[in-house]
Amino acid sequence: MTSFPPAVLDAAARNVADLLAHAIEYTSAQAALVVFDRRSELNAALTQAYRRALPDATFIDFDSAGPDDVLAAFDRLSAGDLTVLIQTTSFRLNDYRIRMELFKRGLKVIEHMHLSRMPGEQGLHYIDALAYDPAYFRGVGHALKRRIDAASGGMVDSGGEQLVFASPFEEAKLNIGDYSAMKNVGGLFPIGEVFTEARDLEAVNGRVRVFVFGDTSFRVNRPATPITMIVEKGRVTGAENSTPEFDAMLEIIRAHEGEVWVRELGFGMNRAFSFTRTVDDIGTYERMCGIHLSLGAKHGQYQKPQFKRKDARYHVDVFAVTEGVYLDGERIYADGAWIVDSAASDGGTG
Repeated sequence: MTSFPPAVLDAAARNVADLLAHAIEYTSAQAALVVFDRRSELNAALTQAYRRALPDATFIDFDSAGPDDVLAAFDRLSAGDLTVLIQTTSFRLNDYRIRMELFKRGLKVIEHMHLSRMPGEQGLHYIDALAYDPAYFRGVGHALKRRIDAASGGMVDSGGEQLVFASPFEEAKLNIGDYSAMKNVGGLFPIGEVFTEARDLEAVNGRVRVFVFGDTSFRVNRPATPITMIVEKGRVTGAENSTPEFDAMLEIIRAHEGEVWVRELGFGMNRAFSFTRTVDDIGTYERMCGIHLSLGAKHGQYQKPQFKRKDARYHVDVFAVTEGVYLDGERIYADGAWIVDSAASDGGTG
């Protein structure tokens, strides 16, 4: 059962139906399997939404069925079918990496996880974040990618402090619900992000005000005052107005990797999350409409010669106070929104 009012449950069902139709491009000709548990209110609300959107799907309660029955249900699906995972924390199937294994089978996957980290009003934000506007996500997303891929450099203005990227960027990656050029369909939801990093990491210098960072439990940590992070030649060399928790995170990275690199430059697009509208799960909040960076040497999408995969252990998201974002001197972010021309998007609208 859930205490969310009917209007919220209606919105959840509508948002889920739009995701299925426009992002996943699911049709009734495909089988659908929904695996859920009953351990959180948000989980109950999403399960109810999928029951309304997928009336012919098979639903399995993970806690009642157990891992063997779930694995057997996966085995009955064929390539192109849909699996939805609704998890209060994350399902454990021994060493089975569920989403990766399902992708190997050619299945479409929608994964919701760590829902227990978003109680009460945060659940409303999460449901809002599932809304899918193809014209916005695909139009603006592809426009951002074109601008990033063509840029020779950029700058993030975080309210008087500037972080300068004096380097072209790696080819931008998209998480915008457009899977037409991708091997796999689906992933972790909510969505809404374009990300890259400097080709020359040592060309990143300056200062940036951090208002949220991911702590050691993968939750949002919001200091009372934004921390000013000092970056020299791509490494964090200082932090003004820091907190013991932020200092501890930096020390953990330094203890294993020697220094703290700044790698990912993320252009978050999900308008349900903002400077003031947050959720506690850092992986969900990563889609926040604004700029986030990653600290640590680990990044699975981009390989750099100075990092060996076995030695790169950390990828910690930090979120910049974002007053403006500039590529080649032209402003592309202002007043909490991306201002790029999406009219010429090659992404389609579903």
